[in-house]
Amino acid sequence: MVKETLLLVGHGSKLPFSKQLILDVAEKVKARGEFENVEIGLMEFNEPTIPDALKKIIDGGSKRIVVVPVFLAPGTHTEKDIPRILGLLKEESACCGHEHGRHDEHDHHHEHSHHDHEHAHHHDEHDHHHGHHHHHGDPVDIPEDVEIIYKKPLGADDRIVDIVLERALNP
Repeated sequence: MVKETLLLVGHGSKLPFSKQLILDVAEKVKARGEFENVEIGLMEFNEPTIPDALKKIIDGGSKRIVVVPVFLAPGTHTEKDIPRILGLLKEESACCGHEHGRHDEHDHHHEHSHHDHEHAHHHDEHDHHHGHHHHHGDPVDIPEDVEIIYKKPLGADDRIVDIVLERALNP
């Protein structure tokens, strides 16, 4: 059986709440027993960074890494920054190129033996417009025998709607 790890990716924050939320979600996911290994990686302000988490996972022997961005909506981070860090996008071609691996909705499947291919994305704009400079880390050199499977953000899932209504309707 191929050793598999779930990597939950969060944004991070100067305040402790973002990292703590991802840690709490990771513990709850691990308690469900679907993944033996569950790690977190944060875009900025907190550790472990996504590159550090990937290095730990690879050094631990995982050959398949399922990456779930714990973001509600797709955006520059989920469509460009995280795929670039994961080695799924080339630095200079974040908005153009052709598909590689299998493309299932916004799930990006990538076998790292295909380093010469670029991942197609649908956004034309690369600039960040939320008031702070980003350096999310350099792409990690993923070994040829490690598979990265990148999933889409959470979205307007009915379970999120249930949470919103529960919060709105209960004191």
